[in-house]
Amino acid sequence: MQLKKTSVIEQPVYKQSLAELLVFLVLTVAAVVNASTSVFYVLYFFWWSELLRLVADRLFYKRNAQALYTANDLLPLWSSLFILFIHVVFIVVLFGFIANWNNKELLALNIRVLLFKNQFFNVNLLFVVLQRVYMHLQQQPVKVVFGGFTPNMIILHISIIFGGILQFFVVKRFPHFFTPDNLWGSALLLLPFLLLKTGLYIRNKAVQ
Repeated sequence: MQLKKTSVIEQPVYKQSLAELLVFLVLTVAAVVNASTSVFYVLYFFWWSELLRLVADRLFYKRNAQALYTANDLLPLWSSLFILFIHVVFIVVLFGFIANWNNKELLALNIRVLLFKNQFFNVNLLFVVLQRVYMHLQQQPVKVVFGGFTPNMIILHISIIFGGILQFFVVKRFPHFFTPDNLWGSALLLLPFLLLKTGLYIRNKAVQ
């Protein structure tokens, strides 16, 4: 079966998606190199980026004549917010504190992220929200999806599962290899998230 090519009108959307992906990759790698990231950093970033996307879409999609709106259930926005609330409690408690309770450096890093005192995290989030608003104001054919199982929500679900498995069954079992003094632990934990983010972009590009 031959795949359809991306239409001319949708090309700006994919350019914006590629820009978002590249900014995320660059800032995440920079954060790893500067020892300013953790699995909590990435999960919390995914959570905030999805919340900001929902808010921006809710405020601006009616002003965007090209927006492609779909709903997954009868109360799409509220169901999204409810699931996000469950996620953030799980992410903050488990990955922000419990997983790193004995590692003062990672715990302090997570607290800085939680309080928006991590420059890589803040810049990335700012780019996400400004880009989404810009796409609506430019009347680009943005896909607006509310509900509990949007593509970004699915990434968040999978990321939490992978993050938990790697954190508790790999990194913690080999403390002599994954030490606070090297980047191997951060690199291992971040790899699935980077692959998921890249894979989602490639999938969205291919199905058009």
